[in-house]
Amino acid sequence: MSGLSKENRLNTDKAADIASAPHLRNLRAGSGLCLLTNDVETTSIVNGGLRAETGIKVWKEGMPRLLDLYAKYNAKATFFFIADFAKEIPEIVRMIRPYGHEVACHGFTHDYRQAFDVMSLEEQIRHLSDAKKILEDISGEEVISFRAPALRVNEFTPQALVETGFKIDSSVAPQRIDMFMSLGSKKKIAWLKAPRTPYFVAENNLARPGEMPLLEIPVSSFGVPYIGTFMRISPGINVLTRKLLHRETKNTEKPINFLIHPNELIEEENLNLKTERRAGNVISYLLSDLLRRKLKQRNLGIKAKDLYEKEIAFWDKKGYKFLTMKEMLEIIKTMS
Repeated sequence: MSGLSKENRLNTDKAADIASAPHLRNLRAGSGLCLLTNDVETTSIVNGGLRAETGIKVWKEGMPRLLDLYAKYNAKATFFFIADFAKEIPEIVRMIRPYGHEVACHGFTHDYRQAFDVMSLEEQIRHLSDAKKILEDISGEEVISFRAPALRVNEFTPQALVETGFKIDSSVAPQRIDMFMSLGSKKKIAWLKAPRTPYFVAENNLARPGEMPLLEIPVSSFGVPYIGTFMRISPGINVLTRKLLHRETKNTEKPINFLIHPNELIEEENLNLKTERRAGNVISYLLSDLLRRKLKQRNLGIKAKDLYEKEIAFWDKKGYKFLTMKEMLEIIKTMS
């Protein structure tokens, strides 16, 4: 803990008091809780890369469709915004405020060359500070929740988040067997042993429980991830995953954390652009760039909206409470 400020060392002691057990295995307050989390970025699923045109569609098509769905079910949600996108179109942040949704941080940029798993501690602190300030200036509220672009993090990320005032992370998707089809897959191997219920993290590993004053709220999974991408790729298996998660939640009281992107709810013209090579080796390129891009193009736009509504309706019918990341943290604090 030597790299932490005096204030954050005190917060670490407080976090240890809040968490009676690092795994929070007896999370009774988590019974029937569902977090709907949204990563807001300009990635074009159809054409690849970061595109301003995609950002406009996300703002004018994807976001309104999500907000309408959430309003229909009176659901609170958390939106993780890319800061440079928010700086270009600040209205995309402001539009969620009247609904009571949480403004959260998805980093400064989604450029894979500035992924968190390739940045030093100092670079991450600078990146997070800049992103946090932009989002707080736009929203007028404190931003305390973070999710890394592409869920790519390294051993410096926990300390960088604490140093910059974040209290919640959601960059871990435990026990996923599809991690090898995503960028940064080698470092995601740690997910295999990560807890599947909220926990305070270790100093140098978001995927391990410890005593840092940073709450990890993992993305739900049951062998396969419970996310919009998989919902669209394989709706049938996703329904089975949802049912298994519900059964597990009744027994273990784990909260549900579903991840989706508003760019999944838009329609884009296919410009037949060549797939940009981001991966460093041939196998990773074939899996995470070529194959994954092709699979991710299934059931976009209105089809994705209809599929997603079935997910929300399921949890609503089962009596789950929809809440934000901040609200989840407050519930855990009351357990101390």
